[in-house]
Amino acid sequence: MTLAVRRRTASRTIRLDRSLEALPLFRLSDSADDDTISLADAEGRRWRVLPSPDDRMPGTFDQDVYIELLRRFGEADMPADGGISFTLHAFLRSMGRRVDGRTYEQLRGALGRLERTTLESQGLYESMAGRGRSPVRFTLLTAVTVERRRSLERDQLPLFQPIAASEPGMARVVLSALMRENLAANHVASLSVSCYWSLASPVARRLYRLLEVARAEERLTWRVSLATLAERLPLAQRYPSHLQRVLQPAHDMLVAAGVLRNAVFRQQQREWFVDYMLGSRLGQG
Repeated sequence: MTLAVRRRTASRTIRLDRSLEALPLFRLSDSADDDTISLADAEGRRWRVLPSPDDRMPGTFDQDVYIELLRRFGEADMPADGGISFTLHAFLRSMGRRVDGRTYEQLRGALGRLERTTLESQGLYESMAGRGRSPVRFTLLTAVTVERRRSLERDQLPLFQPIAASEPGMARVVLSALMRENLAANHVASLSVSCYWSLASPVARRLYRLLEVARAEERLTWRVSLATLAERLPLAQRYPSHLQRVLQPAHDMLVAAGVLRNAVFRQQQREWFVDYMLGSRLGQG
């Protein structure tokens, strides 16, 4: 396969660390005021997302930035040092975002949060590089540098019209070594680029990511308790009726997109479940 073909293939799909995709990471409700995301299972294994002091939890915009970073990392043939470079302008355009001073600041803030937010696992994150489920602490990005183009091209400034003060410049980031190891070991869940960006709801986008973990595990159907699903997404709502109201629009979007054939809420005794029937694999070949 030629480099050009590999890049076209990569641009249609996004390969994500399957261990990380199974765990909650981005807050999906702007009204939530929790300062951590945490998850514990029946075996005492734990996962926490810890923002830096005086910072907020990664949210819906950060989720989209994370997806675009992984798309670009794959398109660059997963460089060994984990580093990718881009202009903020091109990055926002790839995300389908309006490009202005506010979104430049949003993007800078998101990149900083992905570098500063600590992910901590006690037995829930699985590494394919010999660490198994050992305790780990890491960040999605290990380095972030953003420089204005003015400083990068100072010797060429006389050749150009004056640059606006808000001109954003170039960014270079380095992705987590743990995440890169799992990608290299093909421990992945894969998304269709076009499908992800077509989903208008952050909840639908996150649920799509989680459903692709089930597909990567070769499931055609997936039954999950409503309480467990709320923790894995995560959602702030806890009452079954509230969760169903939040999830139903996401289900409708995913059925319309072909990700799901069906999604049904069922109650067994006092516990609620969701039965998912997966659709065809989209845009991945």
